[in-house]
Amino acid sequence: QVQLVESGGGLVQPGGSLSLSCTSSSNIFRINAVAWYRQAPGKQRELVAGISSGGTTNYADSVKGRFTISRDNAKNMVYLQMNSLKPEDTAVYYCAARGGAYYYTPRPNEYDFWGQGTQVTVSS
Repeated sequence: QVQLVESGGGLVQPGGSLSLSCTSSSNIFRINAVAWYRQAPGKQRELVAGISSGGTTNYADSVKGRFTISRDNAKNMVYLQMNSLKPEDTAVYYCAARGGAYYYTPRPNEYDFWGQGTQVTVSS
């Protein structure tokens, strides 16, 4: 059973930065696409960023220029660097991985494995 575990969430002031990490119990990150999603209270889960196994990245318009997704295949880790955070970035952030697929997709139902989520709160 593949398990994903996120870490790095917390409380930060507007304009601040946080770095989220996601690790897997298997080497799934080495060959499959991975994405970060987020869900705010009362809202649907939305895509934040995705990265293919080859390193091609995609971002939601709302985070372009502020967030960076990256992967370290040797360490079996995926990261989300979040800068210039805004109150509207407040949400639970989830790491998701596809099984047996190299390419990124924006469709959450095409991700086979999900972490438990980590809370990010942006507030003064």
